[in-house]
Amino acid sequence: MAKMRTVDAAVAILEKEGATEAFGLPGAAINPFYSAMRAHGGIRHTLARHVEGASHMADGYSRAADGNIGICIGTSGPAGTDMITGLYAAQADSIPMLCITGQAPVAKLHKEDFQAVDIESIAKPLTKFAMTILEPGQVPGAFQKAFQLMRSGRPGPVLLDLPIDVQMAEIEFDIDAYEPLPIEKPKASRKQLEKALDLLTASQHPLIVAGGGIINAGASAQLVELAEILNVPVIPTLMGWGAIPDDHQLMAGMVGLQTSHRYGNETFLQSDFVIGIGNRWANRHTGGLDTYTAGRKFVHIDIEPTQIGRVFSPDLGIASDAGAALDGLLELARERQAANTLPDYSGWVAECQERKGSLHRKTNFDNVPIKPQRVYQEMNKAFGRDTTYVSTIGLSQIAGAQMLHVFGARKWINAGQAGPLGWTAPAALGVVRGTPDATVVALSGDYDFQFMIEELAVGAQFNLPYIHVVVNNSYLGLIRQSQRGFNMEQNVSLAFENINSPETNGYGVDHIKVAEGLGVKAIRVEDPNDLPAAFDKAKALMGEFKVPVVVEVILEKITNISMGVEINGVNEFEELAETAADAPTAILTKA
Repeated sequence: MAKMRTVDAAVAILEKEGATEAFGLPGAAINPFYSAMRAHGGIRHTLARHVEGASHMADGYSRAADGNIGICIGTSGPAGTDMITGLYAAQADSIPMLCITGQAPVAKLHKEDFQAVDIESIAKPLTKFAMTILEPGQVPGAFQKAFQLMRSGRPGPVLLDLPIDVQMAEIEFDIDAYEPLPIEKPKASRKQLEKALDLLTASQHPLIVAGGGIINAGASAQLVELAEILNVPVIPTLMGWGAIPDDHQLMAGMVGLQTSHRYGNETFLQSDFVIGIGNRWANRHTGGLDTYTAGRKFVHIDIEPTQIGRVFSPDLGIASDAGAALDGLLELARERQAANTLPDYSGWVAECQERKGSLHRKTNFDNVPIKPQRVYQEMNKAFGRDTTYVSTIGLSQIAGAQMLHVFGARKWINAGQAGPLGWTAPAALGVVRGTPDATVVALSGDYDFQFMIEELAVGAQFNLPYIHVVVNNSYLGLIRQSQRGFNMEQNVSLAFENINSPETNGYGVDHIKVAEGLGVKAIRVEDPNDLPAAFDKAKALMGEFKVPVVVEVILEKITNISMGVEINGVNEFEELAETAADAPTAILTKA
C-alpha cells in the first residue's frame, strides 16, 4: 500500500472511473485538489469565468456522448452555491455530473469560518448524493459510491465537499486494488413485457412515446428497430428528440403545448394506445390530463419505480431500464413476427404520414425585420444531418423545436425541465469538449445569451469552436407572450438607445462588440436573404480561428409563437403552410 494525500487518491479514482474532463475555478479551499490534478496530469481542466458556467459546461459534456460524466470543481462558499442551478438542471433531466467543492477545515465548520457554508444540506434536494467528507479515510469510498449512484437507476448528479484539512491528510491507498462498484438497473421480466405487447397489439392506433431515458440508455437503435418490426409510429418527447430521425417514416412528430408539431398533436389525438418508454409525462407534453388520457390505454416503462403513476396511473407500469426493456420487447416482437401474429398497422402509419405531410407552420417569410420562422428555415438549409443543436428556454427554443430537424440521438441537447437562462453558451462549450469533431450550433434569444455571455471567453481561450445563433428581438419574448393573458407588457423590453452603438437601432446591447471583446467572432444579420451567406461565413470563421462564432439575427420585436393550454387547443398566431413553398424545409410537405 502507498501513503498519499486524499486528493491524490481521488484524482486517481477519477481516471479509473473514466471521468477525466473537468470544468471549474480554483480557489484557496480547493487548491490541494488542483495540485493533485496537476501532479497526476490525466484530468483535463477548462477554466470557466463563473462557477455556474462551469457546472453547465460539465452538464453539457455529460449530455454529449454515451457514458460521459463531466466534473465541476470550485472552492468553498459561493462556488458551491453557484453550482446549485447547474445541479438542478442536471438532476431534472437525469444527467450524471460530479461536483467537487472545497470547504473550510473540519474544526471550523460550526464557527462561521470564512466561506464555510453547509453545501451538503443545500445540495441534497438536487442531487442523488451530497456529502461533506469529514474523515480522510472516507474519501475513496465516497467517490466510489458517488460514481455508482450517478450511473445506477435514474442517472443524476452528486456533490462531494472536501474540507481543506481532509484534502491535505494522508491515507493508505492502492489504486490497483480499487474497483468501481456494480451498476444497479432494474430490468423488465419477459412476463411484464408480454403483457405490454399484448396491450399494444390489441389496439388499432398505437403509438410509442420515446423519452430521454432511451437516449440515456444508448438504446435509440433498438427503439427504431422495434418500431420498424411492429410498424408503429413514434412520438419523441423533447428530451427524446433524435431517438428516431425526423425523416424516418415512423417519426410521427412531437406532442405538447409548445415544443410540438401540429401533425404530432393530431396523430396523438387519433391514437387509442400509448406505450411510454423512459419518459416522465411532463406537463408541457401532456397539457390537461383529461384530454391527454381520454380514449386511450397507457403502458409506462421507466427506470425509476416512483416515476410510474406520478402524473397519472397507467394501465400497466413496469420499472425497467429503457435499454433492457427495448431489448426484451425486440425479442418478443421478432418471435411474433416470425409466427406472423403481429397486426398490420400500415393503414394507421399511412394516416400519420398524411398528417406529417400536410400540417405545417409557415416558415418562408421575407419580412424585414426578420420573422423568427425564417431563421429556422435557413438553419435547416445551412446545417447538415450531423449537426448537434444546443438550447434551453424561451421563444427561440420553442420555435426551434417546432421547425428545426434532428436526425440522431444526442443531437438535440436541451435543459428541458429546469430551463435556466444562460445555460446554452456554457453547455455548448461542454458539448464541444465532449464531441470535438461535431458541428455544434447553439440557439439563444437575446436574454439567454446575455445571462452568461462571459463564458464566450472560455471558448476563445481554449479554442472550442461552435456557432451561436442569437435571435434578437430585444424582448423577453416568452414572458411577454405569457403576459398577454394579464393584459399587460411589464418589464420585458430589453430595448434602449445605446449611445455607444447607434447601429443597434434601439435594440439595446451591442452583442457584436461584446462578443468580439471576449475574443470570438460575430456577425449581425438584418435581412433574411443574407442569412445563407452569414451561416457560410460563420462556418468559415469557425474553421479558421477555432473559436465560437456568434450570428446575431435582428428579429421583428413581437412575434407570438404557437402554443396553448391543451394539445387539442394550440393557438396558431401566424399563417399556416398551404403549399411546399410556404415551408420549403419541412419534412414531407405536400405540394
